[in-house]
Amino acid sequence: MYLAPLKRIATAITLGLAVIAGPAAAEQIFPDRPIRLVVPFAAGGSTDIVARIIAAKMGEILKQQIVVENRAGAGGNAGAAAVARSAPDGYTVLMGTVATHAINPALYTKIPYDPVKDFAPVSLLVNVPNVVVVHPSLNVKSVKELIDLLKANPDKYDYASSGIGTPLHLSGALFESMAGVKMVHVPYKGAGPALLDVVAGQVKIMFDNLPSSIGQIRKGGVIGLAVTTKERSPAAPDIPTVAESGLPGYETYSWNAIFAPAGTPQAYIDILAKAGAEAVADPAVKARLADLSAVSVGSTPAQLADHVKAELAKWAPVVKASGASVNE
Repeated sequence: MYLAPLKRIATAITLGLAVIAGPAAAEQIFPDRPIRLVVPFAAGGSTDIVARIIAAKMGEILKQQIVVENRAGAGGNAGAAAVARSAPDGYTVLMGTVATHAINPALYTKIPYDPVKDFAPVSLLVNVPNVVVVHPSLNVKSVKELIDLLKANPDKYDYASSGIGTPLHLSGALFESMAGVKMVHVPYKGAGPALLDVVAGQVKIMFDNLPSSIGQIRKGGVIGLAVTTKERSPAAPDIPTVAESGLPGYETYSWNAIFAPAGTPQAYIDILAKAGAEAVADPAVKARLADLSAVSVGSTPAQLADHVKAELAKWAPVVKASGASVNE
């Protein structure tokens, strides 16, 4: 009758010793059951697709299944908050993004978590470039030509995005601020409908995720003026960067990173980070991610912590300048 309590005590002692001893000892007991990876957006989107590719490989490395759970709502806040409130045992983690950990804290008047205090950074897994696209009828072939056109015609041209306060909207707002131009923002319910109207010529300019637009760029439906990352994308090496083609210092991109609840033992964090880095470095996984225009990273927890702080500092003034705000 005393076996169950004794077993729990023994398990607790083993866990404590593993944490003290570090990753080598922890590997013997963690993970010993499936891990839940919460994607705070709907199934089928870019974050979900990236998560499932990486989760499958991480599961192989850790010899435990990683179950992807979609928990959409409030621009990613619902899923992020659910993970923040979860037990800090390494078995529930979040696929965080630039939205959940950099933009939403400035965009929402009330947010149910603190992006720094409520999470333990694990690993920045991939970066996904955005791209500036225009309809061919605009008759511009470079970012410099676009800036000249917009300066000569303030508030005359529209730009489409996937919605108010989204990374794509704010990529446009940052462009306006840095280039000293003014456009009219046209928000859509998603990047797909927005791109369709740009292809149709209803709106002439869009800031989009490269994976969404690359098909139309290749077909000539839109012109890809520049990618928004520091370096050119391997998926579209002929497209220059915004910085090199008319707006030095400009950089935006989407990213995916794993976070655990604050208080998760560091030994477990290190094991997850190592598995994540190995997963995105795997040649087959890297190739699949590259097909999506995602660039593998695989950072350390400390590097991800620094990244989040830098992104929060970068996006807060952009959100404020845009005037975007969500009351939820």
